[in-house]
Amino acid sequence: MANPNELKLNEMKEAIKLLGSSAEKYGDTTLERFLINRAMDPKKGAKMFVEWQKWRTSFVPLGFIPDSEVPEQLEQRKIFFQGFSKDGHPVMILNANKHYPAKDQDQYKKFIVQFIDKAIASGIKGKETGNEKLVVIVDMQKLAYKNVDANGFIAAFKILQNYYPERLAKLYMLNMPWFFRSVWKMIALALEKETLDKVMIVSSDKEKTQFMAEVGKDGLPKELGGNAKLIALEDVQAPPLEC
Repeated sequence: MANPNELKLNEMKEAIKLLGSSAEKYGDTTLERFLINRAMDPKKGAKMFVEWQKWRTSFVPLGFIPDSEVPEQLEQRKIFFQGFSKDGHPVMILNANKHYPAKDQDQYKKFIVQFIDKAIASGIKGKETGNEKLVVIVDMQKLAYKNVDANGFIAAFKILQNYYPERLAKLYMLNMPWFFRSVWKMIALALEKETLDKVMIVSSDKEKTQFMAEVGKDGLPKELGGNAKLIALEDVQAPPLEC
C-alpha cells in the first residue's frame, strides 16, 4: 500500500502541471514543505509552490541577491551568524538596535531574502535537501524608538511565510522593552498561527533557561552567554540555494 504522504505528493505534482508549471527539478522534501504548510492539501500546496516559483524567478533572477543590491542595509551591520543550534540548525542574530526603517522598501525586501538564503545555505552539509531550517534570535537590547519598524517586521515575516514555508525552526525575541510590547501585539495580528507558534518572547528565568537549553552555548555569542563569535552577514560565504 502506498504511503499517504506519497499519494498526496503525487497529487500535488499533477496539480502543479495543471497550473502550467513543473516540479521535476525539485526533490520531495522541498515539495513537502509546501504541502505541510497548506495542511496537506495537494491543490493548495501546488498553488503556493507555483507562486513561489514565479516570485523566485522575478525577485531573485540571479539565484541570489548580490551585496551591490543591498548596500544601505549591509552598512548597518545588524545581522550575524553563530554556527548551529543543538538541533543542527544555523543560528542567525538580529541586533535590533542597529536597524532603522528602510527608505527603499525594495532593497529592504531583497536584504531579507539575502540573509534568509545565506542562513539556510550556511547550514547545508554536503548536498542540499530542501528541508533545511534556521533559528532566528532578535536581540532588542538598547532598542530605541528610532529603531522601531512594525512594517519592516511584518514584511520580513510575510516573506518567510509566503516564500520560505517550514524554513523557520524557532524565533526568539530577547530583551524586549516595555514600549515594544504594544507594537508586537500589532505585528502578531498580521501573522499566521503557524508562524506565531514558533515565536518565543524570552523574559522570565524559566524562558531564559529554555532558550539556552534549546539553542546551546555553541550557537550563541559570548554577549548572550555562549561560546560563539559574532560573524557579520557580509563576511559569510555560502552557495546559492537551489530549492
